[in-house]
Amino acid sequence: MFIAPFVATPLPVVRQMLILAEVKPGETVYDLGAGDGRVVIMAAQEFGAKAVGVELREDLTKQALNRVFELGLMGRVKIFQSDLFKVDVSSADVVFLYLTTSANEKVKPKLESELKQGARVVSHDYEILGWKPFKINSFCENPKLGYPSHTIYVY
Repeated sequence: MFIAPFVATPLPVVRQMLILAEVKPGETVYDLGAGDGRVVIMAAQEFGAKAVGVELREDLTKQALNRVFELGLMGRVKIFQSDLFKVDVSSADVVFLYLTTSANEKVKPKLESELKQGARVVSHDYEILGWKPFKINSFCENPKLGYPSHTIYVY
């Protein structure tokens, strides 16, 4: 089920999201709507995480898989072409979302029923209504210009 368009998160924002989520080596990170795989690749490369990307679009899945292969990350990063609602996220320590508020609303029951106690959810720009974030960070890509600005919610 298509629930949000692909918009690439800028790499400085990806890094900030991983820092705010306090991703630790050996943790398992999921990106639901992984696009070109940049979140899971950086999580593995720079933070030592095991990472799983779930992407509906075949072209983006292939692009992400090619990048994972080029970087030699096959043992630490898995990319699946699948509907995010059909993937079990119970092993996740951290789940990343860059969906929309309405899409987050659709994903929320899945997260509530599958995530283990203490798992963190990070949403780029869109809140998860009814949840109280324990961190909110506004991040400006280009402070000299003051835009574009990104808001990161950590639950």
